[in-house]
Amino acid sequence: MTDPFADAVDIAPRELSRGYTWAECPRWHDGAFWFSDMYHHRILRLDAAGTPETIVDLSTRTPVNGGETIPGGFGWLPDGRLIVTSMHERLLLAFDGESLTEYADLRELATGPINDMVVDADGRAYVTQLGFELFAGESPKDSDLLIVEPDGTASALTELGGFAGANGIAVSGDGSRVVTAEAFANRITVLDRDEHGRLGNRRVFAETPSLPDGICLDDDGGVWAGLPAVPAVARITEGGAVTDIVRFDATQALPPACVLGGPDRRTLFVCAGLDVMDFEESRRNRNGTIWTAEVRTSGGGNRP
Repeated sequence: MTDPFADAVDIAPRELSRGYTWAECPRWHDGAFWFSDMYHHRILRLDAAGTPETIVDLSTRTPVNGGETIPGGFGWLPDGRLIVTSMHERLLLAFDGESLTEYADLRELATGPINDMVVDADGRAYVTQLGFELFAGESPKDSDLLIVEPDGTASALTELGGFAGANGIAVSGDGSRVVTAEAFANRITVLDRDEHGRLGNRRVFAETPSLPDGICLDDDGGVWAGLPAVPAVARITEGGAVTDIVRFDATQALPPACVLGGPDRRTLFVCAGLDVMDFEESRRNRNGTIWTAEVRTSGGGNRP
């Protein structure tokens, strides 16, 4: 079998911080690295030394469905509020720096836990969903991308067709494209985006050698994708070539997601962990880690 990584440049990661549950949905915002510490119900920001600060604490929230408030993807509205997916409640929550409020209710639209999210420059949120109850052992099924307009109106983008576990999602710096990872189809999908935020012309960007999870974009047309089963983060170009790879030891770190950050956005920040399916085990072991790697391409103005 041909090695899909044979021609890729190997980049060594460096551990920055540890002691988290399942670290996910990394962001670079206001000169700092942020991520979801999912099973501790927190959104954290790290300083340059890797010391965490809790920015949003969801642990005292009473969920609408009696479960847990598990934060997934998040982003910022033009007015400065942070909005975050509460995965199993199927809600978007807003944090204004002091209080947490319900921003959008997606329970009538989502067919399973909602997942990652990207917010465009106008405050429009594109939300992915698993589409089925993965944590309850259901079989995968396709589901729609969801959208929350700047006025708060939510809808399912049924005209695009179903996605096989859409996961990480990103908007190009010029706003012309939205890219998402279809985890259960081993592919990355790209859509054109017009000036009103409408999506169309869905097509395959690349088939992936393993399940793709969280993604980010660079200014040279590459998609950096977490491939936790490898385990690695790989830079993939349109058509499927892998140009760069950041490898991990499977006994230490399975990397689901990454983002380009730093002063010139040439530092790849990687979230990793070991216990994603068992919330309690994840809380007991705290195997979640954050890593960095210096790369050749910049994240530019891409979101997240």
